[in-house]
Amino acid sequence: MTEIRRDALIGDILDAHPEVAPFLLEMGMHCLGCPSARGESLEQACMVHGVNVDELLAKMNSAI
Repeated sequence: MTEIRRDALIGDILDAHPEVAPFLLEMGMHCLGCPSARGESLEQACMVHGVNVDELLAKMNSAI
């Protein structure tokens, strides 16, 4: 994964780029290992947690 996209699954993102886990924790995703969290898209997670997906994508992609 060379760039994280909004439709990428959280599990796939973490497998490819574990260094972005702190960004997910900051937004309130504290159970990164649970099956439902790993199976939802970044966009879905942002909607649930009230986070702007574009801002988070920019942070995450600049970190990888």
